[in-house]
Amino acid sequence: MASQDSFGAKDTLDVDGTSYTIYRLDQVKGEGIGDGDVANLPFSLKVLLENLLRTEDGANITADHIRTLASWDADAEPSEEIQFTPARVIMQDFTGVPCVVDLATMREAMADLGGDPSRINPLAPAELVIDHSVIADVFGTPEAFERNVEIEYERNRERYQFLRWGQGAFDDFKVVPPGTGIVHQVNIEHLARTVFTREVDGELLAYPDTCVGTDSHTTMVNGIGVVGWGVGGIEAEAAMLGQPVSMLIPRVVGFKLSGELPEGATATDLVLTITEMLREHGVVGKFVEFYGEGVSALPLANRATIGNMSPEFGSTIAVFPIDDQTIDYLRLTGRDDAQLALVEAYAKEQGLWHDPSAEPRFSERLELDVSTVVPSLAGPKRPQDRVAVTDAKSSFRGALSNYVETDGDGIDGAQDEALDETFPASDAPAASSQGGGAPREYLSCAPADGGRPSNPATITIDGQEMTIDHGAVTIAAITSCTNTSNPSVMVGAALLAKKAVEKGLQRKPWVKTTLAPGSQVVSNYLERAELTPYLDKLGFNLVGYGCTTCIGNSGPLIPEVSEAVNSHDLAVTSVLSGNRNFEGRINPDVKMNYLASPPLVVAYALAGSMDVDLFDDPLGTDEAGNDVFLRDIWPSPSEIEEVVGRAITAEMFSEDYADVFAGDERWRSLPTPEGDTFAWDPESTYVRRPPYFDGMPAEPEPVTDISGARVLLKLGDSVTTDHISPAGAIKKDSPAGRYLAENGVQQRDFNSYGSRRGNHEVMIRGTFANIRLRNQLAPGTEGGVTRDFTADGEVTTVYDAAQHYAEAGTPLVVLAGKEYGSGSSRDWAAKGTALLGVKAVIAESYERIHRSNLIGMGVLPLQYPDGESAESLGLTGDEEFSVTGVTAMNDGDSPRTVTVKAGDVEFEARLRIDTPGEAGYYRNGGIMQYVLRSLRNA
Repeated sequence: MASQDSFGAKDTLDVDGTSYTIYRLDQVKGEGIGDGDVANLPFSLKVLLENLLRTEDGANITADHIRTLASWDADAEPSEEIQFTPARVIMQDFTGVPCVVDLATMREAMADLGGDPSRINPLAPAELVIDHSVIADVFGTPEAFERNVEIEYERNRERYQFLRWGQGAFDDFKVVPPGTGIVHQVNIEHLARTVFTREVDGELLAYPDTCVGTDSHTTMVNGIGVVGWGVGGIEAEAAMLGQPVSMLIPRVVGFKLSGELPEGATATDLVLTITEMLREHGVVGKFVEFYGEGVSALPLANRATIGNMSPEFGSTIAVFPIDDQTIDYLRLTGRDDAQLALVEAYAKEQGLWHDPSAEPRFSERLELDVSTVVPSLAGPKRPQDRVAVTDAKSSFRGALSNYVETDGDGIDGAQDEALDETFPASDAPAASSQGGGAPREYLSCAPADGGRPSNPATITIDGQEMTIDHGAVTIAAITSCTNTSNPSVMVGAALLAKKAVEKGLQRKPWVKTTLAPGSQVVSNYLERAELTPYLDKLGFNLVGYGCTTCIGNSGPLIPEVSEAVNSHDLAVTSVLSGNRNFEGRINPDVKMNYLASPPLVVAYALAGSMDVDLFDDPLGTDEAGNDVFLRDIWPSPSEIEEVVGRAITAEMFSEDYADVFAGDERWRSLPTPEGDTFAWDPESTYVRRPPYFDGMPAEPEPVTDISGARVLLKLGDSVTTDHISPAGAIKKDSPAGRYLAENGVQQRDFNSYGSRRGNHEVMIRGTFANIRLRNQLAPGTEGGVTRDFTADGEVTTVYDAAQHYAEAGTPLVVLAGKEYGSGSSRDWAAKGTALLGVKAVIAESYERIHRSNLIGMGVLPLQYPDGESAESLGLTGDEEFSVTGVTAMNDGDSPRTVTVKAGDVEFEARLRIDTPGEAGYYRNGGIMQYVLRSLRNA
């Protein structure tokens, strides 16, 4: 609770006989604050204002900070720093395991520094949901779920035992066991409070629920009026240990909605449209807030879908205010009456209740008439690359030449007629009985006379011979929190499956089909609606409750398909209802990836190829031989609404979440280590003590300039954290694969990089190892390779080169283009960079989270002068680099620029340490070292 109350804001709020202590926003007034300033603030900034009022201490948070936020200048560029204290921290297991590993290591380091290890304990509630470890190894059978869970436990037993130890060792730390759901869906359905309560010094406080999470899609909770966003694991650890998040008061973009979705369009189509608009507008580092009459007509599930995609358009948050839809959703998902009453009373008392006619002051404004949204996809490699379904075929053909070896002739819409004349329907092989008949079952086409690139492969599946070519849909996955939390699109997909089965259609045999709902509630309402058998009939059997295909846990393709793809170098596709489709993310065999609504995922499983027009080409034939088109099986809004209304009840949520932290018999029977400190197993290849605190002195040493550095990688634009951070499968011949083999691990037990994030030895070897990474130092290559200047520039793996540089005492730099580090808030993208010996990154621009994480690991984020780049400065990456001016930070300053000298080129680079808090982290060698020293000295 605040030690100061400069504005006399502390008061009480009585709700149904319970008295809560609150901090009233309407009490913030006085010199410099105009009439109506607070009332006209955007919803999100009102939440931040309450946060400052409640945590005012006269030092880190002062009356001036509160006054500055209350009188916010919407047109000003961010320059004022505030300290934000989230109510709680939410984690998933891939990013959460390293957090718990680091906390366990910090306990030992605290003891080494003469402090009390028990000081290392979450001071803010922390919840971790195990959802990223299940892989869709088994699919298309009724046993898929049980078998995948068994394999998950076999692979991850060490990690799960470690998390069970953490749940017992740390206070205020809870774990949601495997097989429950996806973290963000569990968050909105159960964990989020919207209005938080906590007893402090004998008082029952009520305040807005806020959170930070170790996954960038934490923003899904923005849909229910919770201000929260993704941070790196190292920032999350600091928040758990009571450290506020240092941030600049952001610009806020108001996004006005009007109208309602037309028939045929889904929430997915809406979010892809919004993603395209906001990415084009430019919202990196900004808050986005939705308002207007259209918000009132937008179901909460659709709001959550939009909030989820905030990282895809680059904003910090994409929030919706609280209104009747929020209350209805909280009631539906089983929150009790007392919580519902508190949320409504508190929101109305504090001016946080949505007024559709209000026009808050915003920095920038956009507007969308929702009725103009059309069915859409996004791809083949970025979420913002939206394309209308009507144009999907021509768009695919236009992009194809970027993925196959050609003579420079791609294909466009004008070639459709020539293509169909080359292979008329009568010349195609007979459709397989599994496929139910389809246009272009024979997917190849002639490469001559300007036809599209083609390299057909004949495969045999279950005794049936068929031919696939570029564009074959090899994965159709209903996956990811983005859409599986939304009953309308999930029921829509199931109804489409029902109608398809009734018409005699089946998926194409080369398509791997998977269903990974975001929570058990989804399975329950599909069962209750008697729709599950139809999804099963098309191969969309339940494979698990967790993030599967969307994070690269798709499992292998059908073996015959994988062999054909690799032997013929086919550019095949995936279609998934996820939020990410970056190159190399979904499956190493799949080059082109498309995001789509769950109903469209089912449709493309039936079609079997991206080289079809879903609106004009039939999906197959019925038993009488008649063509069946998508329009024949697309469910109407009224059909979907009727099923949702009768199949979903509040009791379903209450029952499924009644004992959510207990887990099943597998979880409860795991042997659990005990003790305040963890007993590290030196033989473990999953959980190892990291070296972050090795040799750390009690007081920070002075920062130094950088000299004699060499370039480890020279990268282009839009290099994502997926390109940087270890992710996906571990290949046998990779540095990480060799390490595991040397430690006695069989290849079948390699598991994924994500599952081994608790082992820094694996993760260092997988950093910058993405199979689609293009390092300009080694032109003509893909993957984690570079030139090693300690070995006359020979091409070798990034890890091996970094080891050679370390042995020679040579610091490293990375050169990059625009939007460096976009994508998920992957702490290992920064941890791995630092552990490889990289001291500075020089980029044209950064995505917010990754820049912050680099500082948190003691890596300097530098930015070229405006309008300049490595190319314009003539940098090849062969140069020796020095960076001077950094030592000015030892005097407490954070210089705006430092001098970079690269060979004969010299320029002033912007030092992207934007706040005093970030400067403090860097001076300490990183955020974890800063927190450890702060707690020791407190």
